[in-house]
Amino acid sequence: MAFRTSHNMRAYYSADLSDFLQQSTNEILGIIHTNDASAETTIQQSNTWESEVKILKNQLQNLNSGRIIFEYTIPRMGKRVDVVVLYRNIVFLLEFKCGDEEYRQSTYDQVYDYALDLRNFQKESHNKLLVPMMISTRAPRYQNTLTERDRIIEPIRCNGHNIGVAIEHVANQYDEPAFDYKAWENSEYLPTPTIVEAAQALYRGHNVHDITRSDAGAENLTVTTDEINRIIDYSKAHGRKSICFVTGVPGAGKTLVGLNIAIQRSDAQQGEHAVFLSGNFPLVNVLQEALARDKVEQERQRGGRISKTDALRSTSAFIQIIHKYRDSFVGNQNIPPERVAIFDEAQRAWTQEMIAKFMATKKGVSPFPYSEPEFLISTMDRHQDWAVIICLVGGGQEINTGEAGLPEWFDSLRRAFPDWDVYITPQLNDDEYRRGRNWHEMLAGLHTYERNELHLANSVRSFRTPDLAAFVKAVLDAETPEAQRLYQKIKDKYPIVITRDLRKAKSWARNKCQGTTRYGLLASSGGLRLKPEGIFVKNEISVANWFLNGKDDVRSSYMLEDVVSEFDIQGLELDYSIVAWDADYRYVNGAWTYNNFVGHRWTNVSSDERRLYLKNAYRVLLTRARQGMAIFVPEGSSEDSTRKSEWYDGIFDYLKFIGIPVLE
Repeated sequence: MAFRTSHNMRAYYSADLSDFLQQSTNEILGIIHTNDASAETTIQQSNTWESEVKILKNQLQNLNSGRIIFEYTIPRMGKRVDVVVLYRNIVFLLEFKCGDEEYRQSTYDQVYDYALDLRNFQKESHNKLLVPMMISTRAPRYQNTLTERDRIIEPIRCNGHNIGVAIEHVANQYDEPAFDYKAWENSEYLPTPTIVEAAQALYRGHNVHDITRSDAGAENLTVTTDEINRIIDYSKAHGRKSICFVTGVPGAGKTLVGLNIAIQRSDAQQGEHAVFLSGNFPLVNVLQEALARDKVEQERQRGGRISKTDALRSTSAFIQIIHKYRDSFVGNQNIPPERVAIFDEAQRAWTQEMIAKFMATKKGVSPFPYSEPEFLISTMDRHQDWAVIICLVGGGQEINTGEAGLPEWFDSLRRAFPDWDVYITPQLNDDEYRRGRNWHEMLAGLHTYERNELHLANSVRSFRTPDLAAFVKAVLDAETPEAQRLYQKIKDKYPIVITRDLRKAKSWARNKCQGTTRYGLLASSGGLRLKPEGIFVKNEISVANWFLNGKDDVRSSYMLEDVVSEFDIQGLELDYSIVAWDADYRYVNGAWTYNNFVGHRWTNVSSDERRLYLKNAYRVLLTRARQGMAIFVPEGSSEDSTRKSEWYDGIFDYLKFIGIPVLE
């Protein structure tokens, strides 16, 4: 009989079914309680465990072999499956709702999510038959039908009296190959959380190693986090002021690294108070709201109560809008309480012209002689001994007028802070970062130290394939052979389809998604002629409601009614997306053309800077989905000069020529 008692484990109790059936209920509950690291287990939770044990002792007594596991960890979600039963080489996942008299949709989605998570991220579950079961103990008997999809049976509804019968019924329908139950229980788990899931898990006390994949040999989040911590420790020990530039492909987890460091270094008593700053208002809004909702729910589960207003107050101190931080230091010499400042999407900091205009018109401050990077560095330079700035930089991510890009950070350091230590990656010497500037001139006169570990080379957003970002880049650069090559590489792992029918795209997304898998409609902010298709890019929406609310809320992404643009979704992600492609970015005679809709007609975009923003808008849109996307290209109209069919045909035909299949 093998029962682990270490807190650093995957489950609170696991045993062969025969041992479970022979052991007393009190002994089993004692083991579960011993292995529960929580100091605040409620009486309600204790009673629930007792009910589950008694029900399963009764229901599983006729099963002749197998294994049972209580409270099995799902690391990415920061949750646990109530009970796992491994029987006849099938994985049964049981979610109990003791006392419930009905089968709730929320339970259906919850247990379906567990199955999807195991299939996607647990090595031993990739080819196993997974059977989620929702157990509403007092609900009436339900006539289940077995519907299998991608090796997952749609959730089975049971009450407290027919669990054993349901398990036997499923087992009799399938003849599965044998596997080692203990090997499954201890299987390698390589999660890739969404930024919202990651932020919630980190805020609860997990670290980046707990919730993210760590593929052998891959440059990953843990390696980058460790290198940043070494730089912080060195700066603190030697009284140095340092700035680190963390680079990475789209979806590589730069924001996740920043959040992790901010939490790890948030101990004010150690003189290491840290803050995570972002100019991306939708991202900050969504994360603050998500953390607040999670804090309220966690407190509710512990039997306590906290208002969302109070929860938001604490989460807003941890994640802040960069402009509010910046403005608090204008016109004074106050020293920041933070020793470590993380600037997310640092390439989006404003030019001197942009911030001077803002300060004059909004704050009454004139003249303002600094660019935003220079002023932000100056605030941390007020410390007398040590300070560290971490700049999270995305190549090809500038999408707003007035964004300075990476070179301005180096210009600012040269102008005013040449004594700072500057930690860089080799990847910064790429035109997507340099924006046409000479690399050696950018670094001239600075104390630079190259660190390969500060680059995140692998996307964790599109966990199905690391090559999505490179494919999108090739498409937008009109590098047709490379786009074709990369599409062949990803097509079996990451589904992409194109269609001229928006209804088909919506149906495709809905059919792809199970549980709470999230999908939504995206379009360029310049896609003003998508309006005849019912896509209104200028609509004002609550981005937090769009990203966080459930399927029963008309404001959520699930309804596919409201569309979000590159400004709303940068830094965030969906599981599946529908990208609506308008005539602002057209493919004509082997090249992309850049267009802006003004008044009643399209005009050519001639500015190199604005062309870059438009291209990057589509880069953002096409790299938001973790598991797949549908691209909708309208038919256009022969009767509307603002929606000429040949414009849309050029886009559609090019994507089709690359190899992307047409959705039938």
